[in-house]
Amino acid sequence: MLNALFGSVAALFVGMSIAALIHLRWARRLPALEATTASPGDRPVLCSVVLAARNEEDRIEKTIRHLLAQSAVSIEIIAVDDRSSDRTGAILARLATEDSRLHVTRVATLPEGWLGKCHACHTGASIARGEWILFTDADTWLKEDVIARALQVAEQDKADHVTLTPGLAVESFAARAWYLMFLTSFLSWIAGVNQDRPKAYLGLGAFNLVRASVYRECGGYRTLRLSIVDDIKLGLLISRAGKRTRAFLGAGDVECHWGTTLSDMVRVMEKNYFAVLNFRLGIVLVGGLFIILVLCILVAGLIVGTPLGIAAALAPSALIVPAAIIARRMGWPWYSALGAQFMILVFQYSVCNSAYVTLRQGGIRWRETFYPLEQLRAGNVQ
Repeated sequence: MLNALFGSVAALFVGMSIAALIHLRWARRLPALEATTASPGDRPVLCSVVLAARNEEDRIEKTIRHLLAQSAVSIEIIAVDDRSSDRTGAILARLATEDSRLHVTRVATLPEGWLGKCHACHTGASIARGEWILFTDADTWLKEDVIARALQVAEQDKADHVTLTPGLAVESFAARAWYLMFLTSFLSWIAGVNQDRPKAYLGLGAFNLVRASVYRECGGYRTLRLSIVDDIKLGLLISRAGKRTRAFLGAGDVECHWGTTLSDMVRVMEKNYFAVLNFRLGIVLVGGLFIILVLCILVAGLIVGTPLGIAAALAPSALIVPAAIIARRMGWPWYSALGAQFMILVFQYSVCNSAYVTLRQGGIRWRETFYPLEQLRAGNVQ
């Protein structure tokens, strides 16, 4: 009996690692910009960049300046000041006087039946003039040619949606290991959309570039007005509309500032994980019990000390291989992946913590606004 359990757990982790290695073929960095010769009659494609900002006075100016520095593309920036109580609005107003490409609008009151960020994105998108709309975050800094490169991919692959995973400016070994495991968990999603698998979808809030006509066709943020993981669900709407998505590793192209430590990562995901599971407590409980069972089998393998037991105990280390490859593609040293296998426990804790906090509060507090769980469940897009 024990040998069967040891063999099953070893096969589980080895299988996960092999699957991740197969999916890695489809998880690449955004290609470099190719030299093109424009015809005299060609007009540049206009991209509208929409971002929602709430109390972002420490980072908003640098975010906007990174956007204004975008090269090889024509852009307009629509910054939505979402009920900020700090200097965010004043900073945006000053920057708008310096560059006419920046347009600032303010949301003074949140309407009933909307999440604040979703309403701000809807507000910005409703006045966007571009053929493409890029949804990004107020704490995200973009490399100067990333929009042009994403538009290039969209044209070459006849895609209507391009999304990039965020790169994080993390400093600690544990935070890097967590993020590498986070990306490993997304590999099947990335591979799915890049292979045009039926029903595959993905969207990431740091960089969600969508053709404006497709955004409006699929319902956009009006449909997502109560979706906590609005970025992923935007990808779902685009997939359901029968449109094509391309996904890439953002790394140095898209730099986010969620935090620099492992505890920061757990805190940031507190509102997300239960929402990703569509607020299904049963999935959380089953997943938690399964992880406890696997952990017990791993410990038993070490105690028993048989060859199969030791193999089971060491099997999670196989996850280091795909994580190390991702680390190299991120520009990090390969040994950043050495702690990746231990992050499975941190992930499970994060999921349980997300469910616990949401249920204890009876909802989610996001951007200083509380949203009841009953309302979120009723408006959730599945």
